[in-house]
Amino acid sequence: MTHTLALCLDAPMQSWGLRSRFQSRDTAQEPTKSGIVGLLAAALGIPRHDTDSIRRLATVRMGVRADREGIVERDFHTVNNVPNTEGKKHRTILSQRYYLADALFLVVLEHPDREELVRWHTALHRPRWPLYFGRRAFVPARPLVAPHPDDECLGIADRSLEATLEGHCWLENRSDLRERARRALAEGQEHLLRTLIDTDPTDELAEPRQDVPQSFHPRNRLFTSRSVRTGHVPLTTALIHSGAHPCT
Repeated sequence: MTHTLALCLDAPMQSWGLRSRFQSRDTAQEPTKSGIVGLLAAALGIPRHDTDSIRRLATVRMGVRADREGIVERDFHTVNNVPNTEGKKHRTILSQRYYLADALFLVVLEHPDREELVRWHTALHRPRWPLYFGRRAFVPARPLVAPHPDDECLGIADRSLEATLEGHCWLENRSDLRERARRALAEGQEHLLRTLIDTDPTDELAEPRQDVPQSFHPRNRLFTSRSVRTGHVPLTTALIHSGAHPCT
């Protein structure tokens, strides 16, 4: 039997770099495997140089549902007095940094050991080190998990990753957007939520992502690839909650 842990990633700004280099810092349009493993490691108090623990965390199967697609924005930075590799010829560097604004994601982690997920849940509820979404200034707007692991929303469920992505309540906490979606569904309009799921490389819809961390050591950051499949699940009236959001 497989078990899943559901996380809520909600923040005014998020950044999930895939190919960031020097003056250009990109962002994916959804959380990366390296970003989520980094969150877990920070919550559990695993240091960057503990390569074995990082690799064990990275074996978890992951799925993402975009409950609110973010808007890609760009910051323009100027950094003064930057030396070269020899510590000489100080200069000014211009950099462009991209991020997602107003995005909301359901992240689902699938693992065969329920007790391991309980350990992760406890750590995310009371993290050892501060949590942030890609950059230190991008902090969560609400808790990542429910207070108790057995809560129906943002807790641990005894079902597959795909079933959790399809059946978990919509994380949208803005009443106007919930009512607008409810009216649209009543009028027969379709509302699809984009998903990205770890899949087998032989899947005909598989796409490679170079974001599986093998080491977070500052001098030896290593990543391998995984295969992901993009899909969609329908938003239904049953997934739209009423009143105060149970995941807040």
